[in-house]
Amino acid sequence: MGSIWEYANPVKFSRTAGVVLPWVSVFATVALIVGLVWGFFFTPDDYRQGSTVKIIYLHVPAALMAINVWFMMLVTSLVWLVRRHHVSALAAKGAAPVGIVMTLIALVTGAIWGQPMWGTWWAWDPRLTSFLILFLFYLGYMALWEAIDNPDTAADLTAVLCIVGSVFAVLSRYAVNFWNQGLHQGASLSLDKEENVADVFSTPLYVCIAGFVLLFIALVFLRTRTEIHKRRAKALLARERLG
Repeated sequence: MGSIWEYANPVKFSRTAGVVLPWVSVFATVALIVGLVWGFFFTPDDYRQGSTVKIIYLHVPAALMAINVWFMMLVTSLVWLVRRHHVSALAAKGAAPVGIVMTLIALVTGAIWGQPMWGTWWAWDPRLTSFLILFLFYLGYMALWEAIDNPDTAADLTAVLCIVGSVFAVLSRYAVNFWNQGLHQGASLSLDKEENVADVFSTPLYVCIAGFVLLFIALVFLRTRTEIHKRRAKALLARERLG
């Protein structure tokens, strides 16, 4: 059995991603369609929140992915800093646009969900505020990649930014636990039966989460392959100019 580090080779990664990508894309599409249709059309209204509760099938998966995408970027950035594997740096770069879209979805759906519950579209709640800061870190991360011409220097600096931003990713995940005050409810999915949503809501929610995870994997494979091809094209172009 080969080492996982074999996939740090851009050629092998691209080849493997090309094989896996169609399958992951199909499973992601099926899971998202089943989960969203099941959740929005075949679950009852909540006795307190009414039909508004059904936005959980977009909000919760997007919020989970917004945080976990940043953690994935942290791991791949650390791999870059320690082992200097270009694929890991490009995977982090490719994941950032996916993460910022997930964060934006979480913020927008949270506002739509919160307005009828809180009577306002926005409140400076600890979790909401930390999510907004995380969104700004995503913007800064992507801008830093574009602002620096040398790709290795850009990878180094964005890796440091990713480490700093991880503090806010942790706060986004555990803000309700750190601060008891705030309008935001506790975790929708919990080992505590009193906090966890009812099974009629949680089962399609798990399907939606699986769909979001698979969608993320498909998009990261696609974007990382694209970044590898772009870097290879730039290298060939530079070689032609020198030649």
